[in-house]
Amino acid sequence: MNTESILESLLFISGEPMSFKKLAKITEKKEKEIIASAESLAKKYSEAIGGLKIIIKDNKVQMVTSGENSEFVEKFLKADIEGDLSRVALEVLSVVAYRGPISRSEIEEIRGVNCSFTLRHLTIRGLIERINNPNDARAYLYKISFDFLKKLGVEKVEDLPKFNELKEKESLKEIKEIGNTVEDKKEEKKDEVVNDSESV
Repeated sequence: MNTESILESLLFISGEPMSFKKLAKITEKKEKEIIASAESLAKKYSEAIGGLKIIIKDNKVQMVTSGENSEFVEKFLKADIEGDLSRVALEVLSVVAYRGPISRSEIEEIRGVNCSFTLRHLTIRGLIERINNPNDARAYLYKISFDFLKKLGVEKVEDLPKFNELKEKESLKEIKEIGNTVEDKKEEKKDEVVNDSESV
């Protein structure tokens, strides 16, 4: 299989910088071949008139949006941040809330699909935080942010609905159902704010 094609797919789906070492392990190719393919791919993207670029830094490579389109990317991100959370985002947020700190690979194992873009979206919105993984310097762990707790009106993670019960849930179905719990809590908080404003 074409190494450049494989790298292109992996970089697109990752959404984060990937080390040459990790890419070599995944593709079962020599690191030297990965570097050469990444450099070739970066050159092709730089010469093409498109909205994506490949950048290489510190033995890592990443697919990013073109700087020429930054104005429109910023508008999209702003609208995305200010809008309501999607069902997928709620699901991931719920898993982080009840199972965090948790790695991306563990979240994806629970959900069965790639979560890199959703995690980035939730991080940008300030609902989750990314911290170093003490057991793996190449990966990160995700946990709930103070803003998330503040928006739900709880003082600590343990105050979330059915926390002790849902923290130990193992099956995919049960963990996915956590999303309903978090959504219900959000709606309760909205109602409280509305009621408070009406009583003033």
